[in-house]
Amino acid sequence: MEIRKFQKELDEEKLMLLIKNEGQDWSCYWADEFSAKYKDALHNSITYVAYEGSVLCGYSRSIDDCGFYIYVCDLLVKPEYRGKNIGKKLMECIYKDYPDRIVYVMSDVDEYYEKQGFRREGSIFEVIKTARRKRGR
Repeated sequence: MEIRKFQKELDEEKLMLLIKNEGQDWSCYWADEFSAKYKDALHNSITYVAYEGSVLCGYSRSIDDCGFYIYVCDLLVKPEYRGKNIGKKLMECIYKDYPDRIVYVMSDVDEYYEKQGFRREGSIFEVIKTARRKRGR
């Protein structure tokens, strides 16, 4: 197993295929109108890839909050490679490279992180745009 930082020329095509194969839930990253934006995000984030031989079997993408915190936005392991601690090893890269930072995970798979022993620290909410009120009301 090799885990290393993302390299656009070597990894981008394989990583986008991994995401696309995960299905519709991930289409906000691979659908045509979003694909270019997400490729830029991969390049501008803290992104690690995991390989078993020539197979890209997992990745993580995180954001550095100006030296305060690291936020893990994406963690994905190919289904047939799950249960082999690849996600855990990808997370360990963050701790190794940023030992003095607090790391938070934005998740919709809470049970995975709870099983890893992570502590819940709150919630994340989507801010919904509302219609502006007319003046004078």
